[in-house]
Amino acid sequence: MTWAEYFRVHNVQIAETGALNAAGANWRVLRAAVQSGYLVRARRGHYALPDTDSHILEAVRLGGRLACVSAVANAGIFALDSTFAHIHVDPTASRLRAPHDRFQQLNAHNRDGVELHWGQLLDPCGGTEFRIGLADALVQVFRCQEPRFAIASLDNALYKRLLAEQTVAQIFAALPAELQSLRPLIDCRSESGQETVLRLVITGAGFDVEIQVEIGGVGRVDMIVEGRIAVEADSRQFHDGWEAHARDRTRDCDLAMRGYLTLRVLYRDIIHHPKRVIAAITGLLASTSHYRTFIV
Repeated sequence: MTWAEYFRVHNVQIAETGALNAAGANWRVLRAAVQSGYLVRARRGHYALPDTDSHILEAVRLGGRLACVSAVANAGIFALDSTFAHIHVDPTASRLRAPHDRFQQLNAHNRDGVELHWGQLLDPCGGTEFRIGLADALVQVFRCQEPRFAIASLDNALYKRLLAEQTVAQIFAALPAELQSLRPLIDCRSESGQETVLRLVITGAGFDVEIQVEIGGVGRVDMIVEGRIAVEADSRQFHDGWEAHARDRTRDCDLAMRGYLTLRVLYRDIIHHPKRVIAAITGLLASTSHYRTFIV
Protein backbone atom coordinates (compact mmCIF):
# COMPACT_ATOMS: atom_id res chain seq x y z
CA MET A 1 0.00 0.00 0.00
CA THR A 2 1.34 3.44 -0.94
CA TRP A 3 1.22 6.40 1.45
CA ALA A 4 -1.52 8.02 -0.64
CA GLU A 5 -3.56 4.82 -0.47
CA TYR A 6 -3.15 4.67 3.31
CA PHE A 7 -4.50 8.19 3.77
CA ARG A 8 -7.37 7.55 1.34
CA VAL A 9 -8.38 4.20 2.87
CA HIS A 10 -8.34 5.61 6.41
CA ASN A 11 -10.00 8.85 5.27
CA VAL A 12 -7.54 11.14 7.04
CA GLN A 13 -5.52 14.21 6.11
CA ILE A 14 -3.27 13.97 9.17
CA ALA A 15 -1.97 10.65 10.47
CA GLU A 16 -0.47 10.25 13.94
CA THR A 17 2.62 8.19 14.62
CA GLY A 18 0.73 5.59 16.67
CA ALA A 19 -1.66 4.79 13.81
CA LEU A 20 1.20 4.59 11.31
CA ASN A 21 3.19 2.33 13.63
CA ALA A 22 0.16 0.06 13.94
CA ALA A 23 0.07 -0.14 10.15
CA GLY A 24 3.68 -1.34 10.11
CA ALA A 25 5.64 1.90 9.63
CA ASN A 26 8.39 2.23 12.26
CA TRP A 27 10.44 5.34 12.91
CA ARG A 28 13.02 4.43 10.27
CA VAL A 29 10.34 4.04 7.60
CA LEU A 30 8.73 7.35 8.57
CA ARG A 31 12.04 9.19 8.57
CA ALA A 32 12.88 7.80 5.14
CA ALA A 33 9.45 8.79 3.80
CA VAL A 34 9.95 12.36 5.02
CA GLN A 35 13.46 12.57 3.62
CA SER A 36 12.25 11.23 0.27
CA GLY A 37 9.36 13.71 0.11
CA TYR A 38 6.60 11.10 0.35
CA LEU A 39 5.41 12.48 3.70
CA VAL A 40 5.51 15.83 5.48
CA ARG A 41 6.11 15.95 9.21
CA ALA A 42 3.70 18.72 10.14
CA ARG A 43 4.37 18.47 13.86
CA ARG A 44 5.95 15.96 16.18
CA GLY A 45 3.91 12.79 15.85
CA HIS A 46 1.77 14.14 12.97
CA TYR A 47 2.32 13.33 9.28
CA ALA A 48 0.62 14.39 6.04
CA LEU A 49 0.96 13.94 2.31
CA PRO A 50 3.03 16.61 0.54
CA ASP A 51 0.04 17.98 -1.40
CA THR A 52 -2.01 18.58 1.76
CA ASP A 53 -3.69 22.00 1.89
CA SER A 54 -1.26 24.56 3.32
CA HIS A 55 -3.80 25.86 5.85
CA ILE A 56 -4.29 22.36 7.26
CA LEU A 57 -0.53 22.01 7.68
CA GLU A 58 -0.34 25.43 9.34
CA ALA A 59 -3.07 24.52 11.83
CA VAL A 60 -1.50 21.20 12.80
CA ARG A 61 2.01 22.64 12.90
CA LEU A 62 0.89 25.45 15.19
CA GLY A 63 -0.90 23.04 17.51
CA GLY A 64 -4.56 23.68 16.72
CA ARG A 65 -7.27 23.02 14.15
CA LEU A 66 -8.79 25.03 11.30
CA ALA A 67 -11.44 27.41 12.58
CA CYS A 68 -13.82 30.20 11.53
CA VAL A 69 -13.71 31.02 7.80
CA SER A 70 -10.91 28.51 7.18
CA ALA A 71 -12.96 25.63 8.59
CA VAL A 72 -16.07 26.78 6.73
CA ALA A 73 -14.21 27.07 3.42
CA ASN A 74 -12.57 23.69 3.92
CA ALA A 75 -16.04 22.17 4.36
CA GLY A 76 -17.07 23.58 0.96
CA ILE A 77 -19.18 26.42 2.33
CA PHE A 78 -19.13 30.08 1.30
CA ALA A 79 -16.50 32.11 3.14
CA LEU A 80 -15.65 35.68 2.27
CA ASP A 81 -11.87 35.49 2.56
CA SER A 82 -9.79 32.51 3.58
CA THR A 83 -6.46 33.91 2.38
CA PHE A 84 -4.97 33.57 5.84
CA ALA A 85 -5.61 30.61 8.06
CA HIS A 86 -7.93 30.96 11.06
CA ILE A 87 -6.90 28.44 13.71
CA HIS A 88 -8.62 27.42 16.94
CA VAL A 89 -6.35 26.80 19.89
CA ASP A 90 -7.48 25.21 23.13
CA PRO A 91 -7.23 27.67 26.07
CA THR A 92 -4.91 25.24 27.86
CA ALA A 93 -2.70 24.55 24.84
CA SER A 94 1.05 24.93 25.20
CA ARG A 95 4.16 24.51 23.04
CA LEU A 96 2.54 26.39 20.15
CA ARG A 97 4.73 26.59 17.06
CA ALA A 98 5.05 29.00 14.15
CA PRO A 99 2.63 28.04 11.35
CA HIS A 100 5.45 27.70 8.81
CA ASP A 101 8.22 26.31 10.99
CA ARG A 102 7.65 23.64 13.61
CA PHE A 103 11.03 24.36 15.16
CA GLN A 104 10.11 27.95 16.09
CA GLN A 105 8.00 28.79 19.11
CA LEU A 106 4.98 30.90 18.18
CA ASN A 107 5.30 34.63 18.82
CA ALA A 108 3.82 37.87 17.53
CA HIS A 109 6.42 38.11 14.75
CA ASN A 110 6.09 34.70 13.10
CA ARG A 111 2.31 34.25 12.92
CA ASP A 112 2.43 35.19 9.19
CA GLY A 113 -1.13 36.50 9.07
CA VAL A 114 -2.67 33.58 10.96
CA GLU A 115 -5.73 34.53 13.04
CA LEU A 116 -5.99 32.68 16.34
CA HIS A 117 -9.31 31.77 17.98
CA TRP A 118 -9.26 30.81 21.64
CA GLY A 119 -12.05 29.66 23.91
CA GLN A 120 -14.32 26.74 24.67
CA LEU A 121 -16.21 25.00 21.88
CA LEU A 122 -19.82 23.86 21.79
CA ASP A 123 -18.58 20.44 20.72
CA PRO A 124 -14.86 19.98 21.50
CA CYS A 125 -14.90 16.50 19.96
CA GLY A 126 -16.68 17.60 16.78
CA GLY A 127 -15.06 18.10 13.40
CA THR A 128 -12.00 16.21 12.24
CA GLU A 129 -8.38 15.77 13.24
CA PHE A 130 -7.59 19.12 11.58
CA ARG A 131 -10.87 21.10 11.63
CA ILE A 132 -13.32 22.07 14.38
CA GLY A 133 -17.01 21.26 14.03
CA LEU A 134 -19.12 23.28 11.64
CA ALA A 135 -21.44 24.75 14.28
CA ASP A 136 -18.47 26.04 16.27
CA ALA A 137 -16.85 27.41 13.11
CA LEU A 138 -20.02 29.34 12.28
CA VAL A 139 -20.21 30.80 15.78
CA GLN A 140 -16.70 32.12 15.21
CA VAL A 141 -17.64 33.44 11.77
CA PHE A 142 -20.46 35.53 13.29
CA ARG A 143 -18.06 36.93 15.87
CA CYS A 144 -15.30 37.57 13.33
CA GLN A 145 -16.94 38.67 10.05
CA GLU A 146 -19.38 41.33 8.89
CA PRO A 147 -23.00 40.24 9.48
CA ARG A 148 -23.97 39.82 5.83
CA PHE A 149 -21.02 37.53 5.16
CA ALA A 150 -21.65 35.48 8.29
CA ILE A 151 -25.32 35.04 7.33
CA ALA A 152 -24.22 33.99 3.85
CA SER A 153 -22.02 31.26 5.34
CA LEU A 154 -24.84 29.95 7.52
CA ASP A 155 -27.37 30.10 4.67
CA ASN A 156 -24.99 28.17 2.44
CA ALA A 157 -24.37 25.49 5.06
CA LEU A 158 -28.13 25.00 5.42
CA TYR A 159 -28.73 25.00 1.66
CA LYS A 160 -26.08 22.32 1.16
CA ARG A 161 -27.57 20.33 4.06
CA LEU A 162 -24.27 20.25 5.86
CA LEU A 163 -25.96 21.68 8.93
CA ALA A 164 -29.27 20.69 10.54
CA GLU A 165 -31.81 23.49 10.93
CA GLN A 166 -32.14 22.82 14.66
CA THR A 167 -28.44 23.61 15.03
CA VAL A 168 -29.18 27.26 14.17
CA ALA A 169 -30.69 27.70 17.64
CA GLN A 170 -27.50 26.36 19.24
CA ILE A 171 -25.36 28.73 17.20
CA PHE A 172 -27.36 31.80 18.17
CA ALA A 173 -27.52 30.69 21.80
CA ALA A 174 -23.73 30.97 21.80
CA LEU A 175 -23.73 34.48 20.31
CA PRO A 176 -23.95 37.78 22.22
CA ALA A 177 -27.20 39.73 22.55
CA GLU A 178 -26.24 42.29 19.91
CA LEU A 179 -26.17 39.59 17.21
CA GLN A 180 -29.56 38.02 17.98
CA SER A 181 -31.34 40.41 15.60
CA LEU A 182 -29.61 38.65 12.70
CA ARG A 183 -31.46 35.37 13.15
CA PRO A 184 -34.64 36.37 11.23
CA LEU A 185 -32.41 37.16 8.23
CA ILE A 186 -31.42 33.51 7.77
CA ASP A 187 -32.94 32.05 4.59
CA CYS A 188 -31.53 28.81 3.22
CA ARG A 189 -33.27 29.09 -0.16
CA SER A 190 -30.38 31.03 -1.70
CA GLU A 191 -28.28 28.72 -3.86
CA SER A 192 -24.96 30.43 -3.13
CA GLY A 193 -23.33 32.65 -0.58
CA GLN A 194 -23.14 35.56 -2.98
CA GLU A 195 -26.91 35.37 -3.51
CA THR A 196 -27.43 35.79 0.21
CA VAL A 197 -25.09 38.77 0.29
CA LEU A 198 -26.90 40.29 -2.69
CA ARG A 199 -30.28 39.80 -1.01
CA LEU A 200 -29.08 41.50 2.16
CA VAL A 201 -27.53 44.40 0.22
CA ILE A 202 -30.80 45.03 -1.63
CA THR A 203 -33.16 44.62 1.35
CA GLY A 204 -30.80 46.77 3.40
CA ALA A 205 -31.40 49.57 0.90
CA GLY A 206 -35.14 49.32 1.54
CA PHE A 207 -36.24 47.47 -1.60
CA ASP A 208 -38.77 44.65 -1.65
CA VAL A 209 -37.19 41.37 -2.70
CA GLU A 210 -38.59 37.94 -3.56
CA ILE A 211 -36.00 35.18 -3.93
CA GLN A 212 -35.95 32.02 -6.03
CA VAL A 213 -38.99 33.07 -8.03
CA GLU A 214 -40.43 30.65 -10.61
CA ILE A 215 -41.53 32.41 -13.81
CA GLY A 216 -43.50 30.48 -16.41
CA GLY A 217 -41.60 29.89 -19.64
CA VAL A 218 -38.35 31.11 -18.10
CA GLY A 219 -37.64 29.09 -15.00
CA ARG A 220 -36.38 30.19 -11.63
CA VAL A 221 -34.62 33.51 -11.16
CA ASP A 222 -32.45 34.44 -8.20
CA MET A 223 -34.64 37.34 -7.13
CA ILE A 224 -37.28 39.82 -8.23
CA VAL A 225 -36.86 43.36 -6.91
CA GLU A 226 -39.94 45.57 -6.49
CA GLY A 227 -41.86 43.16 -8.71
CA ARG A 228 -40.12 44.50 -11.82
CA ILE A 229 -36.41 43.70 -11.94
CA ALA A 230 -35.10 40.17 -12.32
CA VAL A 231 -31.71 40.23 -10.60
CA GLU A 232 -29.24 37.37 -11.11
CA ALA A 233 -25.99 36.83 -9.20
CA ASP A 234 -23.50 35.78 -11.87
CA SER A 235 -20.26 33.91 -11.28
CA ARG A 236 -17.56 32.62 -13.62
CA GLN A 237 -18.25 29.03 -12.56
CA PHE A 238 -21.69 28.90 -14.18
CA HIS A 239 -21.65 31.80 -16.64
CA ASP A 240 -18.31 31.54 -18.44
CA GLY A 241 -17.99 30.63 -22.12
CA TRP A 242 -20.09 31.46 -25.18
CA GLU A 243 -22.72 28.79 -24.62
CA ALA A 244 -23.39 30.12 -21.11
CA HIS A 245 -23.56 33.70 -22.43
CA ALA A 246 -25.98 32.67 -25.17
CA ARG A 247 -28.18 30.90 -22.62
CA ASP A 248 -28.16 33.98 -20.38
CA ARG A 249 -29.05 36.33 -23.25
CA THR A 250 -31.93 34.06 -24.32
CA ARG A 251 -33.17 34.01 -20.75
CA ASP A 252 -32.97 37.83 -20.55
CA CYS A 253 -34.97 38.09 -23.75
CA ASP A 254 -37.63 35.73 -22.39
CA LEU A 255 -37.88 37.83 -19.22
CA ALA A 256 -38.17 41.04 -21.25
CA MET A 257 -41.03 39.52 -23.26
CA ARG A 258 -42.84 39.06 -19.96
CA GLY A 259 -42.29 42.64 -18.85
CA TYR A 260 -39.26 42.24 -16.61
CA LEU A 261 -36.11 44.31 -16.60
CA THR A 262 -32.98 42.24 -16.00
CA LEU A 263 -29.80 42.95 -14.09
CA ARG A 264 -26.87 40.56 -13.88
CA VAL A 265 -24.52 41.39 -11.03
CA LEU A 266 -20.91 40.25 -10.80
CA TYR A 267 -19.45 38.67 -7.67
CA ARG A 268 -16.91 41.48 -7.30
CA ASP A 269 -19.66 44.13 -7.27
CA ILE A 270 -21.82 42.17 -4.82
CA ILE A 271 -18.96 41.71 -2.38
CA HIS A 272 -16.84 44.83 -2.86
CA HIS A 273 -19.06 47.46 -4.50
CA PRO A 274 -22.59 47.12 -3.06
CA LYS A 275 -23.33 50.82 -3.61
CA ARG A 276 -22.82 50.28 -7.34
CA VAL A 277 -25.42 47.50 -7.26
CA ILE A 278 -27.94 49.70 -5.47
CA ALA A 279 -27.28 52.57 -7.88
CA ALA A 280 -27.99 50.24 -10.83
CA ILE A 281 -31.28 49.05 -9.31
CA THR A 282 -32.29 52.61 -8.49
CA GLY A 283 -31.54 53.68 -12.05
CA LEU A 284 -33.60 50.86 -13.55
CA LEU A 285 -36.55 51.58 -11.30
CA ALA A 286 -36.39 55.29 -12.15
CA SER A 287 -36.33 54.52 -15.86
CA THR A 288 -39.62 52.64 -15.74
CA SER A 289 -41.52 55.87 -15.20
CA HIS A 290 -40.20 57.25 -18.50
CA TYR A 291 -41.35 54.39 -20.74
CA ARG A 292 -43.65 55.10 -23.64
CA THR A 293 -46.36 52.52 -24.23
CA PHE A 294 -46.56 50.93 -27.69
CA ILE A 295 -49.54 48.91 -28.86
CA VAL A 296 -48.55 46.25 -31.39
